[in-house]
Amino acid sequence: MPRTTWTYGRRGAAVGASAAVVCLSAALAACGSTGEGYVAVGPAGGTPTAVKPTGGVRVVPLEETPTGNSPTHAGASKNARPRTPSAGQPSDTESGRTTPSSPSATPTAPRTTPTTPPTTAPAALTWGDPVRAATDQRWCEDVTLVFRNSGGAAVRSGTVGFGTHIIGTLGVDWGTVESQVGLPAPIEGGARKERTWTVCVEAWRVPLGMHIETRDVDVRWE
Repeated sequence: MPRTTWTYGRRGAAVGASAAVVCLSAALAACGSTGEGYVAVGPAGGTPTAVKPTGGVRVVPLEETPTGNSPTHAGASKNARPRTPSAGQPSDTESGRTTPSSPSATPTAPRTTPTTPPTTAPAALTWGDPVRAATDQRWCEDVTLVFRNSGGAAVRSGTVGFGTHIIGTLGVDWGTVESQVGLPAPIEGGARKERTWTVCVEAWRVPLGMHIETRDVDVRWE
């Protein structure tokens, strides 16, 4: 049985609270029969013993509860809190949705040791003492040199410098004349090459009774 509270009005009439609730419910039913979710709000103030609202009545829409497909109210989006799955509801992982994790560290590129191509030993050129041979002119002679390349790379170019001494009748060295010829390049690695040149000086430098001797050899090569 509901409990009835008696309230005394301005004229001393006792009105049951339950009767006021019935009247207010009837007024609400009359205003909200359209199904739009409105509530009747009376004017501010008034005595708590009024049975029904007096004066003008204004209709205020109730706040809608956002659903999965309806737009969220602006006031609700500001105060929204993250949804915590309750018991019996699948989590994001179980429902197929994943939360992106923090990026992992950049993988270190594998280190590889470069293959070193086989090195070739540089050229190493040597030559022997000049071998001289007289000609039919006293101011010329044939000079032979033997070259050996004991290195791996080839000798591509170079020059051979000769120092020819002018010798008097008594064996006196009167001076040296220098000349230059091309090296017989290329000389491959491990190869041997022999070459003969005719080396001459001016005829007036070698008077009758004197001769020349090519003793000095200077080789420049690349």
